[in-house]
Amino acid sequence: MRSASGFYTRNRALVWLCVLIGVNQLGFGAIVPVLPLYARNYGVSEAAIGLAIAVYGLARFLVNVPSGRVADRIGRRGALAIGGAITVVGQILCALAPTYLPFLGARFIAGAGAAFVLTASQVVLADISTPERRGRIMGTYQGVFAFAVGAGPYPGGLLAERFGLEAPFYACAITSAIVAVLAWSRVPETKNLRPAGAPVAGRPVTVGFSEQMRLLTAQAGFLLISAVSFSTFAARTGALFNIIPILGRVRLGLAPDRIGFGLGLISILGLLLAYPSGAMVDRFGRKAVIVPATLLTGASLVVFAWAPSFGWFLAGCAVWAVASGLSSAAPAAYAADMAPPGMNAAAMSTYRMLSDSGYVLGPLLIGVAADTIDPNAALGGTAALVVAMALLFARFAPETRRRAAPAPAVAPPPAMPEVVAARPAPDGDE
Repeated sequence: MRSASGFYTRNRALVWLCVLIGVNQLGFGAIVPVLPLYARNYGVSEAAIGLAIAVYGLARFLVNVPSGRVADRIGRRGALAIGGAITVVGQILCALAPTYLPFLGARFIAGAGAAFVLTASQVVLADISTPERRGRIMGTYQGVFAFAVGAGPYPGGLLAERFGLEAPFYACAITSAIVAVLAWSRVPETKNLRPAGAPVAGRPVTVGFSEQMRLLTAQAGFLLISAVSFSTFAARTGALFNIIPILGRVRLGLAPDRIGFGLGLISILGLLLAYPSGAMVDRFGRKAVIVPATLLTGASLVVFAWAPSFGWFLAGCAVWAVASGLSSAAPAAYAADMAPPGMNAAAMSTYRMLSDSGYVLGPLLIGVAADTIDPNAALGGTAALVVAMALLFARFAPETRRRAAPAPAVAPPPAMPEVVAARPAPDGDE
């Protein structure tokens, strides 16, 4: 009966989590094509526009670990609902901000809400998945995520054209309110869910949250996958969400709806590739997908940098879409592989904190480079960073998922249990 109940909870959690994140990211995506233009209305520089994006990531960076603690204390469902409610407040304040500084504060609040939603979602996925199926489960989630965030820019652009640049922020507030309701009323609690196939006698590792973080960050693979995600997050927020829309408007003369249409095309391939990517991750291993997908991300930035027409702009979107679709499940699956029983919240919140540092630094550094040197040079430098992280990961990161064999049983990666056994919790850190 317990096994049947767990099966129902896992599948129900995945279904409603996908519905929740789809609604959430549709609202977020609606803001993407208008955010740089909205910030520019305050008469600020490219670097200040980058700061408007970076402060959202700063909030996520600072709140990811606290949101993981909340998910461990009051449960995953409560953390998701809190995130939706905070985001409602932040997005409404963004739309009402009379000057640039209040707008920055509102962006910080919205980012704090996003930290709760995204971190708790990743923790739920780690709760309900096993290494054998983790890629496909996370691929399903990421497919919905990519489709929603990619589809959002087109209606966001239309709303901005017809009702003003503040309209997408109100739309995001509405979707965030729906997220809070869905989280509290539909998503089942997975905090104490035993992973499918785990032995009943197995006991979670009981160490303090800070000690869990120390154990995780002591491992090269965990730090390297966080570095890869750092570079791709920096590219997404500093280039795709900041420099590229401005280049499309200024250099190519594209209206917000056409920019939104181009970015919205990313959703199509992202959706089509998400589940196949997850299956590849489970069958061939995490690195076999992470490395080429990250290299493609760098290539897409080069296409954007020298795009002379709307057609080339769309080509850059297509290459980015392939890269993001292929890598949709792999990085988070790799991070979750490193977490022993009882450490899902610590692993996923720490991974998101390290990754989101790219969300903070990317828009600032790329924005400054675009202001002081050249937008094309900024995109080229970002591409070089992404490629370098891919090569470092390829050379030094261990594989956490072996290539599938005919036998159904697959041995878990040995590194993490050995580290936990060798480093018991100090007295008083319970």
